[in-house]
Amino acid sequence: MTAQGLADLPAVTPVLNCTEVTGLDLSDVTDAPVTISSAKIVTTGAAPYCEVRGTVTPANTVVIRLPVNAWTQRYVQTGCGGLCGSATINYGQASTCPVINDGTVASATTDMGHQGQNDGSWALNNPQAQIDFAYRGVHVTAQVAKAVITRFYGKRPAYSYFTGCSDGGREALMEAQRYPDDFDGIAAGAPANNMVVQNTFHHAWNVTTNKDDNGAYILLADQLPLIHRAVLDACDALDGLQDGILDDPRRCDFDPGTLVCATGQDPSTCLTKAQAAVVRRLHDGATDAKGRRLELPISHEWGSELEWTLFVPKAQGEKVASENFVTSFTRYLAYTNAPDPELQLSDLDFTARSFWRTVQSSSYLAALDPDLGAFAKSGGKLLLWHGWNDQHISPQGTLAYYDAVRRTMGAKTADRFAKLYMFPGVAHCGGGEGPNTFDVLTPVMAWAETATAPGRIIAGALTDGTVTRSRPVYPYPRVARYDGTGSIDDAANFRPYTPRTHADANAYDWLGKDLYSHGYQTSCKAVDGKLVCRPTRTWLTERE
Repeated sequence: MTAQGLADLPAVTPVLNCTEVTGLDLSDVTDAPVTISSAKIVTTGAAPYCEVRGTVTPANTVVIRLPVNAWTQRYVQTGCGGLCGSATINYGQASTCPVINDGTVASATTDMGHQGQNDGSWALNNPQAQIDFAYRGVHVTAQVAKAVITRFYGKRPAYSYFTGCSDGGREALMEAQRYPDDFDGIAAGAPANNMVVQNTFHHAWNVTTNKDDNGAYILLADQLPLIHRAVLDACDALDGLQDGILDDPRRCDFDPGTLVCATGQDPSTCLTKAQAAVVRRLHDGATDAKGRRLELPISHEWGSELEWTLFVPKAQGEKVASENFVTSFTRYLAYTNAPDPELQLSDLDFTARSFWRTVQSSSYLAALDPDLGAFAKSGGKLLLWHGWNDQHISPQGTLAYYDAVRRTMGAKTADRFAKLYMFPGVAHCGGGEGPNTFDVLTPVMAWAETATAPGRIIAGALTDGTVTRSRPVYPYPRVARYDGTGSIDDAANFRPYTPRTHADANAYDWLGKDLYSHGYQTSCKAVDGKLVCRPTRTWLTERE
């Protein structure tokens, strides 16, 4: 066992030259032809590697890196973000993993079936690309990469891993749910597992709830620091330290009404009633006219206000990112076999009927099935993680999924193969006010290879490459508590603490709570230019 808890695997050298990879016969690897277009030596980075590029029919670009001097028998596949379309190996929060840094792992990634723009237009009249983006592209990439590795080194990978964040986190959960034998360990960060709701009602609400009857924005970005300061004044000390970070924002009961201007008050120091109401609605999330929740309660956690520039503009007339997310998705992906390139954000109805129509139409894109029995039976290990200050994807979705897994599998069984880490102050896949550099891959590897269950993960805040603050993060629901001695910027001075109460499944009361269930998942085929998905679900009725 290594110092990091990994198996001490002997290094293996290739039995083929890099250029010989282009001649490999991979006809028996996937359900479609594979073409290797290039293989060349790359000397940049920690160690030289053979870079292989190929295509799985019809259009899944695959990129593989094969160390040419020493391979330690591990394979790591990385996910991609947004609506993908780019095949670039990005280790993300796994980049500090020692075996990644020393260049001894084989790696791969895919563009998930298309080379289009992030506006979703690639999906128009292209049902196979939609399937590949949903789930097939990652799976066939794993098949091809493992076959190439086996022939290049004369040996199969001893362990295979997947790591991804955002859509990469959704891809990770798709693998655990649909292809449980592909990977021994999976690190799924800020997963867009509830992609359909996220890219419709969630992001649309970010925009529409902040506009008045004339279409003008009510709240602008220059007011966000004021709101953030007020939140910290009200809640920062709840965890015992005034350090600019909320260790569990759900404990914060901030009232935006406290910022409403008093008579004669300088307007730069307060909010109008309309602005305070917007802050409350942005925090709480989308509802219909009857107050029924169209997304999980708490859309944006208290403490994340500085990140709200994703959807709160600097000036009138600005088109915010949230609007682009909605139009890209709803025009081409939300309504199966019914694209509408002219659809506008205002065309989305915040009603129960619209909600059920939407989530049923494109359910093949969601990764919500909590029954991971096959993954657990195969010996797989899952590390879920999310930043509390995530401005793109609500942490509540990951919390709800984790709780659903524990309910479905049983808490003791789930604990044997799944852990959740919530990183205070961390924004979407990194950044934010809290320590935001950490290694999520080594704990998964140690768990899979030596049965060393994950404990604390040290997160660091870097300034010019130097760690200026470090904090431990423990498996949920434990949090870090200062022990009262030494610097509050040193992880060594914190201990695990389990709160007496924390949110449970009863907290996730919203219109789509039944989506987190076994049986919601569908599979699709491309037939005569259309998507045909089975089984079709009628149990999700259009309830009014």
